[in-house]
Amino acid sequence: MAKNTLSLYHIIRESSLKTNAPLLIMLHGYGSDETDLYAFASELPEALFIISVRAPFPMPPYGNAWYAINFEAEKGKWSDTKQAAASRDLIADFIDEAIATYPVDKDHVSLLGFSQGTVLGYAVALTYPHKVKNLVALSGYINTDLIPKDFKTLDYSKLDFYCSHGSLDQVIPVEWARQSKAFLAQLHIKFQYAEFPVGHGVAPQNFYELKAWLTQRIPHL
Repeated sequence: MAKNTLSLYHIIRESSLKTNAPLLIMLHGYGSDETDLYAFASELPEALFIISVRAPFPMPPYGNAWYAINFEAEKGKWSDTKQAAASRDLIADFIDEAIATYPVDKDHVSLLGFSQGTVLGYAVALTYPHKVKNLVALSGYINTDLIPKDFKTLDYSKLDFYCSHGSLDQVIPVEWARQSKAFLAQLHIKFQYAEFPVGHGVAPQNFYELKAWLTQRIPHL
């Protein structure tokens, strides 16, 4: 890309299609990097053009974050909303640049996030709904501080979400994820929600379900 909005990204796999390929952008979790979700790619439809991006804030000695979290804050975990909003906008700009640079279809952009990557995936889709079609939201939640105050005036008619969470999640309480159901329903956003008896991770059954969900929504198949 001529201008990088995010410091590092990897093309995990180019599409089997030469033009108008559906684009999938992967967003890793807190303390990880762009290699974290590589294992998913080999099992997903070959029509997908898959890019994994690295979050912009380094966490020495290893990993990166989309925004800082203070785990010892007086009232529980504290998140840096300013950094999170900046990352949201970086991802939105990255979508535009990926569309301009690679042979992908601007009308078939999907995001797949895990944990903090899911928080950002929700934020991008709910702030810039014209840039995203599908969202796979794994082990995360909707942070309403990261979406516009006038969000109810936006057009969410083309969005479709797959949301899942571990019922034993010790990092992000499942109750936080459950709140997304009522929130998305009030906006008439199409979504599928599922829980699995695991902690902060993706169970095999969870992956097979999200794979089937995403495959059904990929054009040219």
